[in-house]
Amino acid sequence: MFNFKDKVVVVTGGARGIGKCISQEFKNAGATVCVIDILDNDYFVGDLADKDTLERFAQKVIGDHGHIDYLINNAAPLSRGISECSYEDFEYAQRVGVTAPFYLSKLFAPYFAKGSSIVNISSSRDRMSQPETESYTAAKGGISALTHALAVSLASKVRVNSISPGWIDTNYTVYEGPDATQQPVGRVGNPLDIANMVMYLCSDMAGFITGENICIDGGMTRHMIYHGDHGWKLEE
Repeated sequence: MFNFKDKVVVVTGGARGIGKCISQEFKNAGATVCVIDILDNDYFVGDLADKDTLERFAQKVIGDHGHIDYLINNAAPLSRGISECSYEDFEYAQRVGVTAPFYLSKLFAPYFAKGSSIVNISSSRDRMSQPETESYTAAKGGISALTHALAVSLASKVRVNSISPGWIDTNYTVYEGPDATQQPVGRVGNPLDIANMVMYLCSDMAGFITGENICIDGGMTRHMIYHGDHGWKLEE
C-alpha cells in the first residue's frame, strides 16, 4: 500500500515493541530508517534524555543523509506513580517523553524535505488514567499538546500529528474472554495497528491532516461503564 522509497525516517525507541514494528514496516516500504534507542540497534545507541546525545544523533543523520523526511517520536517515558516517583524520576520521564521530541524537531527543522511529517506517539493515558502512573501520563499529555503547537509553528513546512494507542500487546498475544470482549472491537491491539496509522499519516493520502490526535484503542475510551453494567462491580 505504501511506497517510501528513498525516504529517510527517524524512529526513536525503535529497537523493540511498537517502535521496532514501525521501523520494519518503513523498511518494507523502501525507506531508510535511522533508529535511536537506549537498547542495542544497528544505527545509534543513546539515551534520549541527554541533550548531547540528541545533538550527536541529529548530526549523524544529517551527515549520513543530508535531509529527513519523517520523524517518529515513539520512545516511551519512565512510568512511576506519585507514591514512589522521585523528583529525578519525574524529570527524566519528561525529558524522554516531551523534551526529546521537541528538541529533535528543532534540530531537524532546517533539514525536513518537502512533504515531511512528524508523528508523535502519545497514549490513551493522555485522556484517562490508572493509579500510580503520573510520570508516564504527564509525558503523554505533554506530547499531545506539543503536537498541535508544532503543527502551527511548522505550518506549510511539516505536518505534525499524534497517535494515542490503547492496549497494544507487543508480543501479538491473542486474548480471549473479558480481556478481548471489554474492547468494543472485540480484541486487544498489536503494533501493526499503530504502524499502519503512522505510515498513513506520513503518506500523501494524509496531506490535509495536521495538528490532529488519533486514538487507536479499540473504542475503549468511548465505552462508558457504570457499577452494575455488563456484570462489572466496583469492589471497595
